[in-house]
Amino acid sequence: MKQAWLIDLGVRDYPEAWELQLDLVARRARDEIPDVLFLLEHPHVYTVGRKSRDQRREIRVGSESVPCHAIERGGDITYHGPGQLVGYPISKLPEHERDLHGYLRNIEEVLIRTCADFGIPVERRPGLTGVWTSEKISRKIASIGVAVKHWVTYHGFALNVSTDLRFFHAINPCGFDASVMTSMERYSGKPISLTHVKNQIAEHFSSVFHITLEDTPGMLFSNGQAANVTKFV
Repeated sequence: MKQAWLIDLGVRDYPEAWELQLDLVARRARDEIPDVLFLLEHPHVYTVGRKSRDQRREIRVGSESVPCHAIERGGDITYHGPGQLVGYPISKLPEHERDLHGYLRNIEEVLIRTCADFGIPVERRPGLTGVWTSEKISRKIASIGVAVKHWVTYHGFALNVSTDLRFFHAINPCGFDASVMTSMERYSGKPISLTHVKNQIAEHFSSVFHITLEDTPGMLFSNGQAANVTKFV
């Protein structure tokens, strides 16, 4: 089984987390480190993928001005914010497994199993990347958008746990009407611990991707920044 690091970044501004990803992508491409999974939350932010034509630098939501960043991942515009668990896997695809579609399906499987742990039935939808609730009016509970550089993946997934869904209404998230978005708490009608969700994501990520963890150094980033390094449960 491959070795990997799980890094809990807590709450990080988007540009900082983006910089950390790029740092580790370069180091992973040079085989200086194993695969990595970042888990974190962002303050309110919009990100714009390669498919979007939205060129706004900020978006007004009520009295709040929310920054908007154009990035390298696939997909359209989406929202990140408090109560949303974001995962950024930095994973080097081996030469015999360079199947990006298979990689995306595995990310979906991690999210499907995690939602099931909380009694939330979800599913894939043909032709669409992401995870949707299994009900008559299906709603999107998790989004996925990745980029690949030197066959190393970055960016990743966003699972709405207790997300303030109003922020989706300022955009057409991933090209859909904002009403399509939901969260784990919205579906279940009860509070859900983000820490508990992190633990389940880590457990299923380990199982689906067949990875184990190794000890990690205290200083992880080229710019001298450190992070909390947590083992999978």
